[in-house]
Amino acid sequence: MRWVRFTAGGRTAYGILEGERIAEVAGDPFRGYTPTATVHALAAVKLEVPVVPPTFYCCGLNYADHIYQMAAKIGREAKLPAKPDVGYRANNALIAHDEAVVIPADASPLVQYEGELVVVIGKRAKHLTPETAFACVLGYTIGNDVSERTWQKSDATLWRAKNADTFKPMGPWIETDLDLDAAQTIVRVNGRETTRFRTNNMIFGIADYLVAITRYMTLYPGDIVWMGTDGLPPNIAAGDTVEVEIIGIGTLRNPFVTERRA
Repeated sequence: MRWVRFTAGGRTAYGILEGERIAEVAGDPFRGYTPTATVHALAAVKLEVPVVPPTFYCCGLNYADHIYQMAAKIGREAKLPAKPDVGYRANNALIAHDEAVVIPADASPLVQYEGELVVVIGKRAKHLTPETAFACVLGYTIGNDVSERTWQKSDATLWRAKNADTFKPMGPWIETDLDLDAAQTIVRVNGRETTRFRTNNMIFGIADYLVAITRYMTLYPGDIVWMGTDGLPPNIAAGDTVEVEIIGIGTLRNPFVTERRA
């Protein structure tokens, strides 16, 4: 099942995507819903971020090749994490499919994408185990973790480098039936493939992170967990368009533009 959050006729609602048509529901997939008789053409609505999360979690350095390549680029020894490393991101950075990533006017040329699997939580959960971890998962969507690497070196909390407005595209919808082992993440810049990796080839898997988080924090319906990326992304400039495809989910597409200040 694919859950779509969309706006049509000035209203924002959830619906179930069936081919190129959206069957609108009353309610949402988190608190419950009932079908309606309203149907929309997918091409006629504006897609919104699939969920506005109560808490936005992220996983850092979760693919070995990414760590090795980043270390080699800066001339440091690669060190793989010994345990899941959990961080946070800001909701102000979220934008939807086809919305523009705005590169701040004073950003350096070192602006890069990171294509990521996003886990969407559907049920409240605490003290999960490896055996029960997936019981709280509603489904999956796609994220593009945009970073300004010069700021990343200087901002201890990554407040600008990772959380500037529009730096977290997410969408286009929530897929509830993903085969993780068959999934591949493919990134294209201006139609040219730049990155491809097995989505589930993580150092620590989804269950590891959900267990670690819920040892100390409660997960709530609508929370999201971005699972990290692999490979070494190129720099992105205004005028570029980045597509992040995860086989089994779909494709998240966003153009990049330069901030215009008065």
